[in-house]
Amino acid sequence: MNHGSRTIVATFVSAVFLWTIVLSVSPALHTAIHPRAAQSEHTCAATLLTSGCCDHVAPPPGIDSPLGLNSFGMIPALFPESVSSLFLGASIFEHAPPVPV
Repeated sequence: MNHGSRTIVATFVSAVFLWTIVLSVSPALHTAIHPRAAQSEHTCAATLLTSGCCDHVAPPPGIDSPLGLNSFGMIPALFPESVSSLFLGASIFEHAPPVPV
């Protein structure tokens, strides 16, 4: 997305939000836009903004039970032979003192 399209999207979203605020403040204008705005079951962005709340889906529950401790209880010991350095073969004499000639 280039800079121009981001500006257009940001301007559009801001205009829609400001329009929603205007509709939530002016019930007469809201009724003119939505003929059913006066009914109790009418729900739109303006009524949600006016009420100050909206229903949302609860987040999924966390882990019900902890993972089995046996899978993490036995950590094998690491020995120098089991994990070799990746840089042992590169630049062996890079930091060595100079050799007198």
